[in-house]
Amino acid sequence: MCGMLICGGSATLAQTDASAPPTVALTNLARDTVRLRLGGSVQGTILKRTDRKVWIDVGPGVLEFSMDDVADIKSDTANAGENRVAVDIFSTATGLSDLPPREQTKLIGPAVIKVSTPGGLGSGVILSADGYAVTNAHVVQGETNIRATVWFAQADGTLKRTDIDDIELIAVNGQVDLALIRLKHPTGGTFEFAPVQDAEKLEAGQSVFAIGNPLGLERSLTQGVISTTQRNFDGLTYIQTDTPINPGNSGGPLFNTKGEIIGITNMGLRGGEALGFAIPTRYVKDFIRNREAFAYDRNNPNSGHNYLKPPTRSNFEAPPVLKDASGSAPISKS
Repeated sequence: MCGMLICGGSATLAQTDASAPPTVALTNLARDTVRLRLGGSVQGTILKRTDRKVWIDVGPGVLEFSMDDVADIKSDTANAGENRVAVDIFSTATGLSDLPPREQTKLIGPAVIKVSTPGGLGSGVILSADGYAVTNAHVVQGETNIRATVWFAQADGTLKRTDIDDIELIAVNGQVDLALIRLKHPTGGTFEFAPVQDAEKLEAGQSVFAIGNPLGLERSLTQGVISTTQRNFDGLTYIQTDTPINPGNSGGPLFNTKGEIIGITNMGLRGGEALGFAIPTRYVKDFIRNREAFAYDRNNPNSGHNYLKPPTRSNFEAPPVLKDASGSAPISKS
């Protein structure tokens, strides 16, 4: 392959010693480096990348690599066109690159947190630089002593584990199993946060991954696909996925390959394999926009709205309000 790369154009072959794998570089223009699992690397400009393949321009031509053959990628162009748009206390983004989970977790992993209470633990995800985060209602409901564990990215690429006890419980909606909390930064700085998918674009077979703390095993990454986008339970619609979801994942994010939050994981069926479920972000955004209706007040245990299960329907005909000129029933005038 390397011999083919140096046949013409401005590509050059660099090799420091006879035993070292060759490196192919695009002279003067190389900004990205693809390091291969079998040794050697290719430098150039990445034109496109997905969770399965990467295409890199090396001058004489464009090379295509399967991500299974790639050890890692150092890129100045990944998400170079990213544009974050603030919407309420969360944000959406455009110009994101499709990346494999191992690459995405380096970018958005610090936005995932562990949420601990005396009654148990779960996960959560930070939505804004000033510390707003979402988790499941069942993780924090009935608790006033809440702790969040955050992993701050360091300059050397490592993560610093930090416990934060200064947590404000903003709102709780038990109906859709969501809770909004706010973390106070220990040094007054800002938090890394993840974008929420803007227009819902989901399809069966789509690659997704989750980051959370199953059974207390911190920062565990699991991946799979969307099994169906419309799984209904008790009047609510969930994303069904074969991504492993276990106790402790509750409240953590389900990401697509662009690194956008597409759901909040909240349950898995016991005794069933590869049956995990996540709350779609349309519910999350609606909950956040109407958080005042579910505002938490520690002095009022009945704060927020609790919705009772509706009575069973007995009349299956069209409601009277729909019996207008477009139907078979005549319009009654008063």
